[in-house]
Amino acid sequence: MIERPLGLLGFVVCFCVVGVPAASAAEVAPHRALYSLTLASAKSSSGVVGASGAMVYEWGETCDGWTVQQRFRLRLQYAEQDNVEVSSNLVTWEAKDGLRYRFNEKRLRNGEPDEEIRGDAKLDGVGAGGMAEFSRPEATKLALAPGVLFPTGHTLLLIDRAKAGDQFFARKVFDGATVENAGQITAVIGPELKPGPGPGDEKLPDNPLLKRPSWRVRLAFFPADSNAEQPDYELGMRLLDNGVSQDMSLDYSDYVVRATLDKIEALPRPSC
Repeated sequence: MIERPLGLLGFVVCFCVVGVPAASAAEVAPHRALYSLTLASAKSSSGVVGASGAMVYEWGETCDGWTVQQRFRLRLQYAEQDNVEVSSNLVTWEAKDGLRYRFNEKRLRNGEPDEEIRGDAKLDGVGAGGMAEFSRPEATKLALAPGVLFPTGHTLLLIDRAKAGDQFFARKVFDGATVENAGQITAVIGPELKPGPGPGDEKLPDNPLLKRPSWRVRLAFFPADSNAEQPDYELGMRLLDNGVSQDMSLDYSDYVVRATLDKIEALPRPSC
């Protein structure tokens, strides 16, 4: 990430969000979604007085895997210092069997190149450990422990657990957002919600992709350091059973960024 409070890569973690997907009952709908980013709230001590931006998120399907492309731009306004604009272009591919994962992200800060992260990871089998190899920003290898998931696999498992009525679970997830090992994501899942808009959703697009059962989910993202008591950030969302996120709020404790869904369209499935 550029910085965890600015990178917004938590969005991707929760979306794409396995060592388990081969048995997953979740039926993901490939889609492209456009979100507007705004400041939901901020503590006076944060210095943040405004936020604006946009994010385009594409979850695609190939014969053997899932692809994610995320492009976002966020401008943070401060009361007593210069504004900061961060942007990112992230592309990932994850095998449907959950054993292989590739990631490539380029980040800009105030229009200038900030960081590029690129690499791939492989697990030795379902539930087994493996290895992550970074080629940028420099050559680095990390051993992945048994039980680690990749992002799409984690989302599929999250949907399966929600369908089963589970209210809480925690797993280690490797996403390649930083040159660090897998961090823990803990999930709190609310009761199933019927299809249709909720309070404040009056402006949602009228699209069949959104007319699905869903759950309110709260994810806490902990760093690779197992001794950490507080998460780096938390992500709240209304997650539909087809993998679409109807809305999101990214909570960094000092301030909260809201992502509002403005437009969504289905993407084609492969002919395999």
